[in-house]
Amino acid sequence: MARIAVGGFQHETNTFAMRETGLAQFIEPDAWPGLVRGLEMLEAIAGINLPAAGFVSEASALGHRVVPLLWCAAQPAGRVTREAFETISALLLARLADAGPCDAVYLDLHGAMVAEHFDDADGELLRRVRAAVGPSVPIVASLDFHANISPAMVATADALPCYRSYPHVDMAETGARAARILHRMLARPVVARAHRTLPFLMPLTSQCTLIEPLASLMPLAAKLEGEQILSLCLAPGFPLADVEDCGPTVIGCGWDAAAVDRAADEFQAAVLARESEFALDLVSIDEAIAAARVAPSKSRGPLVLADTQDNPGAGGNADTTSLLKALVGANLPGTVAGIFWDAESVARAHAAGEGATVELAIGAGSGFPGETPLFARARVLKLGDGRFVGTGPFYRGGRFELGPMARVAVGAVEILMASRKQQAADQAMFRHLGSEPAAARVLQLKSSVHFRADFGPLANRVLVVEAPGPNVADPAKLPFTKLPIGRRRRPIGR
Repeated sequence: MARIAVGGFQHETNTFAMRETGLAQFIEPDAWPGLVRGLEMLEAIAGINLPAAGFVSEASALGHRVVPLLWCAAQPAGRVTREAFETISALLLARLADAGPCDAVYLDLHGAMVAEHFDDADGELLRRVRAAVGPSVPIVASLDFHANISPAMVATADALPCYRSYPHVDMAETGARAARILHRMLARPVVARAHRTLPFLMPLTSQCTLIEPLASLMPLAAKLEGEQILSLCLAPGFPLADVEDCGPTVIGCGWDAAAVDRAADEFQAAVLARESEFALDLVSIDEAIAAARVAPSKSRGPLVLADTQDNPGAGGNADTTSLLKALVGANLPGTVAGIFWDAESVARAHAAGEGATVELAIGAGSGFPGETPLFARARVLKLGDGRFVGTGPFYRGGRFELGPMARVAVGAVEILMASRKQQAADQAMFRHLGSEPAAARVLQLKSSVHFRADFGPLANRVLVVEAPGPNVADPAKLPFTKLPIGRRRRPIGR
């Protein structure tokens, strides 16, 4: 039985977003727990689709003793402040020191965290943990599918297993896989690593593993693993980070250097051969409204309009209103939009009460350029406290704390709002306010891809809409300054 220190510190940083990410954002809960330490951490993450939860469960089943340090995550946004990074890193390292000698360390990281003073914040954290435990203690860190993996991360950690699905329905399973990797590594230390970069950026909406090309490419990773290859992964990267290591990578580790290199080369070549298939497929707001006007009846499933560029799961603020205003202008029965982040409008709705009519200025509170509130007279349909449990494949088991919520009607359009931002990726967010997504004719969702796990099976059709927001869908439109020469901002053919 090994003593394994377990910690987590997650952030996906959109360096082009206006709002920085401070310590408060890591402390407060949303769909997932806020900053938790020690034994409290084990209780807080239990049963949730999180890597750390999967790791703890699997490592315990394998007979190891888990030593919990801390776990925290913040909504994707701008750079993590120096205060937040240094405070949380110091807390984690202090608890690691207090834990005494451990046989191994597991970290639940994102892989695309950028701090004010470190472009490779995950690499810096790994460096500090390595310095604390020494060269011989195995370190395994699970990473998000969108990790921008640096050479420093590969050199410092012994293994970096990544999610294999987007929507990320396998987060807990990735943690469990990390536990099995570490279990094997304790008996036989890894001696070989491979790290391959790909010369183009993959748009986020093209990274979905439910559609091609990744639907058929991702199974290749598991197929290429074998007796001598402990882990092989593709991380498509997070393309909204102006850092040197932004972009897709293939990483592997094992015991036979030649076998690991061959597998990494084969996987890299397979992805590169299908580069043109990662091209964007977006529609304009006008095209979305035209499709909404001819959408079939509710009985055939809703038309889903993915408001990707305002996705709070990638640095958006869930408050841009251009698409919403167009839908309100169309005034089509059966239209439902959410989840908007607007604590002030929610508070006014709560003060008015269910059944009341109230004047609201919905959205645009973050100050995104060119966006203004939707000024409307709204009828309050349903109020909620924002406390409920996620039921979909992505947010499964998540104990939501979104603050007061409200569902209002502006003409034929129903608008769902929360006091804390969270991407619309679970039907429980709608049902909490008495809205049944399957009954809608048109659904506007503040999400890019994660919605597909729970809403996809309902949809008659899905359109990804290019409406305003900080999560710019086309990497070619971003003002990068640090990308290496030769790294293309968009796939070949576009």
